[in-house]
Amino acid sequence: MVKTASTMLPLGTRAPDFSLPGTDGRMISRAQFAGQPLCVVFMCNHCPFVVHIRSALAQFASEYAARGVAVVGISSNFVGSHPQDGPEQMRLESVSAGYSFPYLYDETQAVAMSYRAACTPDFFLFDRDHDLVYRGQFDGSRPGNGVPVTGTDLRAACDAVLGGLEVSVEQRASIGCNIKWKPGSEPGYYTGVAAG
Repeated sequence: MVKTASTMLPLGTRAPDFSLPGTDGRMISRAQFAGQPLCVVFMCNHCPFVVHIRSALAQFASEYAARGVAVVGISSNFVGSHPQDGPEQMRLESVSAGYSFPYLYDETQAVAMSYRAACTPDFFLFDRDHDLVYRGQFDGSRPGNGVPVTGTDLRAACDAVLGGLEVSVEQRASIGCNIKWKPGSEPGYYTGVAAG
């Protein structure tokens, strides 16, 4: 299992715009979440790292949506090589996993590139002005490492934002499977180098 680390987009970066179709057929855009904290998660159906946190991610999103944090999942994988990550499979997965958040399909991969997303899962938390305050791991749990899945890192960042506090700049990169880019279209920031 090749491990790829988040590129750690610079803190303070303004959230890139997006307007993408969701599993329910509706178009969802960043502008719809103006004035509220926004957590963007690059994810997919098949990745073992996403599957590992699946239940905890669903629970996190439900809890924090009730507290005012908008959560959006985006799948950018190339379905030519990974058809299990296509829109219909996303719809089924959203229902099966109990995802209460919009799960969007980035067919062109342009949104992933604008966020410099590299892996699944890759988390980006923006404050109410949609400036980046956290990017990194859900928590320290990985498949097979025995660490409980709690979402502690992302939860702490969300709690700080909701409490009007500074988010700690001590942030650890998310690690997961690389985004499955269309052949020949790997972005310049993506090295494909395995991370520990």
